[in-house]
Amino acid sequence: MQTLIQSTIRHIGAGHPSLPGHFPGHPVVPGVVILDQVAAVAHAHGLGPVEALPQVKFLAPLGPETAFRVEIDPPGHGGRQAFRVLAADGEAPVTFCAGQLITTHDTADA
Repeated sequence: MQTLIQSTIRHIGAGHPSLPGHFPGHPVVPGVVILDQVAAVAHAHGLGPVEALPQVKFLAPLGPETAFRVEIDPPGHGGRQAFRVLAADGEAPVTFCAGQLITTHDTADA
């Protein structure tokens, strides 16, 4: 039986090349960089490369150096797996991003 995947604590450094100009004076990590972290966690846990992201919603801005973790649920209907990018610190839970992913491993098994 597959279980919930939880990444180690992650962060995007203030020197990341995507941050200058996104947005001047108040940098925000671009969505594509966040989704790259989700894909890296999926691949590191043996799920294979991410083939599709059929649903993604950005719920709160993620700033540079902000600690976060990625959670990926076991596969559901159609091989889709729900994921969340959550704040790793603080008392109030913050979800930065949530959605569904499909990996090449999922489509190979379908």
